[in-house]
Amino acid sequence: MTAASSGHRTPVVGVGAVVIRPDGAVLLGHRIKRGESASWCLPGGHVEAGESFEAAAVREIAEESGIHEVSHARVFTVALHTAADRTRVTAGVVAEVTERSAVPAVLEPEVFDEWIWARPEALPAPLFPASAALLALWAGGRAPDGWTPYAAASPDGGPVLP
Repeated sequence: MTAASSGHRTPVVGVGAVVIRPDGAVLLGHRIKRGESASWCLPGGHVEAGESFEAAAVREIAEESGIHEVSHARVFTVALHTAADRTRVTAGVVAEVTERSAVPAVLEPEVFDEWIWARPEALPAPLFPASAALLALWAGGRAPDGWTPYAAASPDGGPVLP
């Protein structure tokens, strides 16, 4: 029996990347994907077979914004969207740009029409729901209603701090 024939929808496993510039600004794209309301979004997307969350984040950052100069990519949370139409798991990965002058480019014009660097205390609105959840958790706040966060652990078993 397949997921479709049983009435179950295939789970979605994704990643959202909080890309931080040396001055503390974070990278956000203005998402204009057809069929969705426009919103501001972290770089991210689906995790491909065989990828770690960190590798998926680095790949998505490069594919969507053209920024290849990132380092210290690490998972800081995994969030389960419990109010979704299907199981949706999104890992939050924080990464640093290694060059302060990194300039994002619009490489997927059907999805994004611009990229900006925003101060965490002055984020544009509205935020894409998964991005809103990850940014709130990264900043030490609570997840929005409908999201259940799980703390990440470092390879040595200790907590991962953003």
